[in-house]
Amino acid sequence: MTSSAARTALDLTADLPVSALEDFYRDLHRHPELSLEEHRTAGKLAERLERAGYETADGIGGTGVVGVLRNGDGPVVLLRADMDALPVAEETGLPYASDTAGVMHACGHDLHVTWLAGAAEALSAGRETWSGTLLMVGQPAEETGLGAARMVADGLYERFPRPDVLLGQHAVPGPTGFYGHVPGLILSASTDLDIVVHGVGGHGSRPETTVDPVVTACFLVTRLQTVVSREIAAGESAVLTVGRIEAGSRPNIIPAEARISLNIRSQSRSVRDRMIAAVRRIAAGECAAAGCPREPEVTVGASFPVTVNDAGTDRRVAAVHGEVFGQGTVLDPGPAMGSEDFSHLAPDGLPYAYWFVAATAPDVWDAAPGDDLDEKLAAVPSNHSPRFAPDLSTLAPGVRTLVSGALVHLVQPVPGH
Repeated sequence: MTSSAARTALDLTADLPVSALEDFYRDLHRHPELSLEEHRTAGKLAERLERAGYETADGIGGTGVVGVLRNGDGPVVLLRADMDALPVAEETGLPYASDTAGVMHACGHDLHVTWLAGAAEALSAGRETWSGTLLMVGQPAEETGLGAARMVADGLYERFPRPDVLLGQHAVPGPTGFYGHVPGLILSASTDLDIVVHGVGGHGSRPETTVDPVVTACFLVTRLQTVVSREIAAGESAVLTVGRIEAGSRPNIIPAEARISLNIRSQSRSVRDRMIAAVRRIAAGECAAAGCPREPEVTVGASFPVTVNDAGTDRRVAAVHGEVFGQGTVLDPGPAMGSEDFSHLAPDGLPYAYWFVAATAPDVWDAAPGDDLDEKLAAVPSNHSPRFAPDLSTLAPGVRTLVSGALVHLVQPVPGH
């Protein structure tokens, strides 16, 4: 038996302006903006929210957008879309590829903004079917982990209604038509670290008069690979990635320092703390072994928290998604090692549900090598890839996921159903 929320969601999204949503999405994709520079994107979203009847404000936390629609008594439901792009040179070959050199929507946030705009318009048009308050949030700077916290610090919940529940979603690789729900831990914590190795510079022809920080950095990078394999229990999930090494200016000059940037991911604070301690110890040890004149500088940078769904909220949203899209479309993929700052929007234990929308084009998925799901997932372009290109067929479903998720909380069940 279909619930009231599912029936209402299907009614409100039966005639979505798909062509207009595609145009909006293409425009956003063509004009990506980096974290805390999302002025144009924020303006486009604010314009659509205001046109749909929302009280709209911008500049929240820098470039954040908030739209409020008050519609009688009932809960306050927050729907969120992140807006920022990445410093990635696009290689999709799309006719609407980025016009900004070296910047692209390689994570799907342009799709998220389009979904939010479509959901805001559908829910406003059907406001006679539900009761409560909608809080639409266009969040900046998710990629740097700063945006959600900045919006809260800028008075998000003092200036606007405090939500009773928060909902968010993310485009991911996978065959279109599937939705990933996890009633608990769904995304991992992430922490960036920077290491400065101090050596003694000199001429490349006389290495014996130097302490080469490049060689030390290479040993350090290799040794860091043992943190996960030899210091974290096999039953724990952890990842350590060295993403950048910088040193030197010319082939025949041994530089005075080398810089290493790495990222660690974990699913518990205790594992994170053990990994950071191991990085510090290994860096100090390698530099001591090399005879570096100073201890290395290890700086802890941006961090993302774990994302842990409220189990009851997620199960309710997953159930309505199953009703809307059909049996077998909702899957539990288990926790991912990716990270988000969405939970910073939920201080003091506010309940939230966050889920995945699979968005790989059917022809790309079918052509990918592999005999099972994992092999194909490894072969198709993923988030942050220069070839990441969500399929436009996910525009309407992504609107429906948000609409139906909101209506689970805003539509009162019919007695006897």
